[in-house]
Amino acid sequence: MKTALITGASSGIGKELARIHASKGGNIVLVARRGAELESLRSELEDKYNVEVAVFQQDLSQAGAAKNVYYFCKEKNIEIEYLMNNAGFGGHGNFVDRPLEKDIEMIHLNVQALVELSHLFLQDMKARKSGRILNTASTAGFLPGPLQATYFATKAFVVSFSRGISHELKPHGISVTALCPGPVKTEFEFAAGMGNSEMFKNGATAYSTALKGYNAMMKGKRICISDVGLNILIKFLLPIIPDSLLLRVIQKMQTI
Repeated sequence: MKTALITGASSGIGKELARIHASKGGNIVLVARRGAELESLRSELEDKYNVEVAVFQQDLSQAGAAKNVYYFCKEKNIEIEYLMNNAGFGGHGNFVDRPLEKDIEMIHLNVQALVELSHLFLQDMKARKSGRILNTASTAGFLPGPLQATYFATKAFVVSFSRGISHELKPHGISVTALCPGPVKTEFEFAAGMGNSEMFKNGATAYSTALKGYNAMMKGKRICISDVGLNILIKFLLPIIPDSLLLRVIQKMQTI
């Protein structure tokens, strides 16, 4: 089992991806802003699974962060076989009323950091003709998002980007998977200002979502919509729902 680099690994889906990979005997590089949480997870994984875990504390929304992560791996002589771009956050409210700097930070993390990390590590994957990428997107990537317009747009980018490069990289023995969950019970809803939303109360667990994404990555699937009901909605019902109705429904779902 080769080494996986997991961003946003201090909580939620990223943390569960780390546990799943470690349980299979894989080594890991954990990346997130919160160093204490990463160190705690490192101790857990090393003690329980006897794997090698490296920690790199980094805010990926900052300029140069992706290169810092890449050069850390180079300096430690760690070859990354699985890149799991999981870091990201959302934000609730009408776009025009939100602080612009928060949405720009969201774009930097959800989009720019993911693109930069993918490009950097793909150079090595392409050279050796092997590797897997798992990008945490969202079912939001298939929908318009009133009250979370920027977040939905960033996830639409991740879905499209993942599909495009997956086709480009197939001849080189590299797979790219976009994990597209619906609401998941993690810290996300609180960070996004939606802690009281009914939408998340019946959400999936981070573990079940991570497991579906991990298995889809290992099978080389291009898209993994982890919620069965949303999968049916997106594939069969979405094309026939009038846009005006869809926008009203989504806004109502996201109203706190």
